[in-house]
This record gives sequence, structure tokens and C-alpha cells, in this order.
Amino acid sequence: MLEVIKGFKRPFLVTIFFLLLCGLGYPLLLTGLSQLIFPVQANGSIIKVDGTAVGSKFVGQDFSDPRFMKGRPSAVDYNTYTQEQKDDGTYSGVSSGSKNYSATNPELAERVENDMNTFLAANPTIAKEDIPTDLLTASGSGLDPQISPAAAAVQIPALAQNTGLTEDVLKDIVAHNTQDRFLGVFGEPTVNVLGVNLQIGQILGIFDGQD
Repeated sequence: MLEVIKGFKRPFLVTIFFLLLCGLGYPLLLTGLSQLIFPVQANGSIIKVDGTAVGSKFVGQDFSDPRFMKGRPSAVDYNTYTQEQKDDGTYSGVSSGSKNYSATNPELAERVENDMNTFLAANPTIAKEDIPTDLLTASGSGLDPQISPAAAAVQIPALAQNTGLTEDVLKDIVAHNTQDRFLGVFGEPTVNVLGVNLQIGQILGIFDGQD
């Protein structure tokens, strides 16, 4: 019996060692380094206004106010919920994903048609064929916070009318929130919708400050 116990001693100690090293030490080390070197990114790239978190730089939101720019369609409706739904547990948090409709699915055609009609109603100066594709197609994650520069530009006339801001001011806001290709080669230029809307809100006096 004693020999059996001795035989288990070494593998038991090795297991405990690697459990502490890989299950505790390594995560704590990486957490500490990330908080030290990249504190904003490590905490979700949260954007705050007057000390209150209003969103993340990397998670899309749904904006219904006509003074704000619209993002891409989402299968999960981004963060849309009422306080009542949050209180009674109906809303359980932001999820991600898409409906994965095939191109021949009639529900996809119906959803795109409805989104197109809604956009045209809010942007009467825009022709159907001028609507950028990313304003009618949902992303795979359903949480994309960016749109293409073309999708931002096509909304500027309606935003100018609804906010009272000039198109030049709005174009400057879009330019300020546009990220170019990584290293000038990889990916495509994108516009962060939340960043645009926060700047619009600040100019209109809706938000006092941004962290």
C-alpha cells in the first residue's frame, strides 16, 4: 500500500504544479501584463461619457434617433432592450451570430426589402441603387461597429437635415472616425458608427464629455 502511495506521489505533485502554473499563474501573469500594457483594450475598449459607460469601440449598437448615423443590420438587434425586459430577465445580455440565411431564403429577401424601404424613408434623397451593400447585409458576428465610408457618406444629407449641422462638419466627423487599411494594405477603410454619433451628440449638447 505504501508503495502505491509513493507511486502516486510524483504524478500528483506534478499535476498540482502544472495546475497552479497553467491554471493560476499563467492567467494572472497575462492579465497583469495586459492591464499594465493595454489597459483600455484589456477592459473591453469601453467608451465613457461623463463617467458612464455608453458602449465598446468594438461592439455595434442600434441607433433609432434620426440625428444619429445607422450601423449595419443585425440578427441579434445589438443592445436593444427595455428596462422592463432587463428587470424581468427577458433580456439576458448581448449575444452574437447571424441567421445564416441562404441566398434563396424568402425570409432573407423580405428582411432586406424591409430594411431597404426603411432606409429610403429616412433618406429620401438617396436612390435605391445607391444604397451601399453593408447597410443591407448583416455581418457574421452580428456585432460589427463599423460601416464602410460609402455607407457613412450616403447618410450625411439626412443627418445634416435632422441635426442642423452642415455636411462639411459631418464629413469632418466621419473622417475623424475613419480607420484606414492596416499598414496601408490589409482590410478596408471603416467608419466607427459609435464614434461618429458620440461626436454628433457632443456638438448638439446631448453629451457633455467623453472619456
